[in-house]
Amino acid sequence: MKLQTERITDLTLPKLDCYARLREPQLSHLFEPEPGIFIAESPVVIGRALEAGYRPLSFLLEESQLPLLDELSGQMRQPGAAPDELLPVYVSDMEVLSGITGYRLTRGMLCAMRRRPLPDAGVICADAERILVLEEVVNPTNVGAIFRSAAALGMDAVLLTEGCSDPLYRRCIRVSMGTVFQIPWTFFGIDCGWPEKGMDLLHSHGFKTVAMALREDAAALDDPALNAERKLAVIMGTEGDGLRERTIAGCDYTVRIAMAHGVDSLNVAAASAVACYQLGKRS
Repeated sequence: MKLQTERITDLTLPKLDCYARLREPQLSHLFEPEPGIFIAESPVVIGRALEAGYRPLSFLLEESQLPLLDELSGQMRQPGAAPDELLPVYVSDMEVLSGITGYRLTRGMLCAMRRRPLPDAGVICADAERILVLEEVVNPTNVGAIFRSAAALGMDAVLLTEGCSDPLYRRCIRVSMGTVFQIPWTFFGIDCGWPEKGMDLLHSHGFKTVAMALREDAAALDDPALNAERKLAVIMGTEGDGLRERTIAGCDYTVRIAMAHGVDSLNVAAASAVACYQLGKRS
């Protein structure tokens, strides 16, 4: 792919719609019935997406970032792409970029990238021993932070229920530092409704399910029986309310994180880091 650089001063150009005006749901449905696009931000995050094989459609960057773009260019070889295929690179100054994005970029580079079809949840389960399941976690910042913990602390994959925030929303990607491109993930499909059918799927692949819940009768997080299990699916609930009662009832274990100083709970992102650190271990 060849880079075609164009200097931009006009924020109203239609070619900038994906960066400046289209909302996240519009971007994700842009090519229906095919997957749409997402926006990755910063050279590090974009580099991780390219390493994972995502296809760039265009770049928008501050002029000072051009040398970093040259470093990324070696990762832009796409299977089946013509050698002379042009990749638009829109270059501007920081003030213009701030007007487009609504805030001052700290790393001066955005990339519009093509989404890929999501794998089936069963495929994810077949290749994993430690899975993190998110039930109705709606805050993009929390989802991004959870992905970063899951990738760093030993989980093999992440599964999400339908009500969760999309891991390819810009803020999720940014907060995750691109780990959404490094760990397998997918949503439970329409034909694999949560919790009953989703739980059945996990059990059919040999997983013991662990509900993270604030119950007095819950097991301790460091219970040796948990790490002795060959396959664990650790299930985290929505902000505030936590897991549904019927989700907890369907799990093999209910586990809580011990608290001190009268604190009753942790934010779901912080709790996920603690749970991943302990339950990502294998005996």
